[in-house]
Amino acid sequence: MGKHLTSIGDLENWEVEKIFEYAEEFLERGGNGELKGRVVINVFFENSTRTRSSFEMAAKKLGAEVINLDVERSSTSKGETLFDTAANLDAMGPDAIVVRHRWAGVPELLSKYLRHSVIINGGDGAHQHPTQALLDLFTLRRKWGDVKGKKIAIVGDIRNSRVANSDIELLTRFGVEVTLVGPPQFLPQLPLPKSYKLEEVLDKVDGVIALRTQTERHHSPTFASLHDFAVLYQINGEKLKGRSIVILHPGPVNRNVELSDEVVEGENSLILEQVKNGVAVRMGILKYLLEG
Repeated sequence: MGKHLTSIGDLENWEVEKIFEYAEEFLERGGNGELKGRVVINVFFENSTRTRSSFEMAAKKLGAEVINLDVERSSTSKGETLFDTAANLDAMGPDAIVVRHRWAGVPELLSKYLRHSVIINGGDGAHQHPTQALLDLFTLRRKWGDVKGKKIAIVGDIRNSRVANSDIELLTRFGVEVTLVGPPQFLPQLPLPKSYKLEEVLDKVDGVIALRTQTERHHSPTFASLHDFAVLYQINGEKLKGRSIVILHPGPVNRNVELSDEVVEGENSLILEQVKNGVAVRMGILKYLLEG
């Protein structure tokens, strides 16, 4: 059994480079049956069409058999039931299990009780989303080449974003200078530059990662409405005018909230590149974790 990927910290920089090397190959030639005879199970306790479809496509392009367990509406609760889930999954003997859960730490917890399968975190609560961070860095490197010294603003609901946590850790490791932008209640206590005003940073950055407002993770209202958030923090054509800033977004986009239609579909947007690259990067992850 190979190593698990429950957080971006599980990978050293040389391992990230190896995954990217595989991903570049897969973008050029597609899969070649590298994982024929292997079984990948997607276990999503929380719904996500894009991430699950991306993993499914990645595994199938490599020749693996894919089983989707649609359990986001199940009554599974913390404690013994999760251990039962781990035992039952392990008994099926899959090679890899992709887990998404609304509780932070579940993929890591399951990894401790599995004897035969590699666990890949497809997103856990507001904790980590390592494969999204990998595809974000991969997309920026394909756009820019070397990312060292490039400046990125992460804009929006950073405190509740698993994507932001993984992106911050990975991008800074590779020399990207990250600034956090949003209202005070959306910014975590991290030793990084912060700004409450979007306009203050747009002339200072090379790219923006916009985040969806995670209203489902707010214990109490943090903004009167999404419209009020959009007035202050929406990235639109007017704010980007004359700037060559690249735009990323992990999806799903709340159109005309964090990004205007014009920006989503504009020449600055790398959002569809992220989707395309996400399949190749996840192919690289599966090949690396299962074959080394």
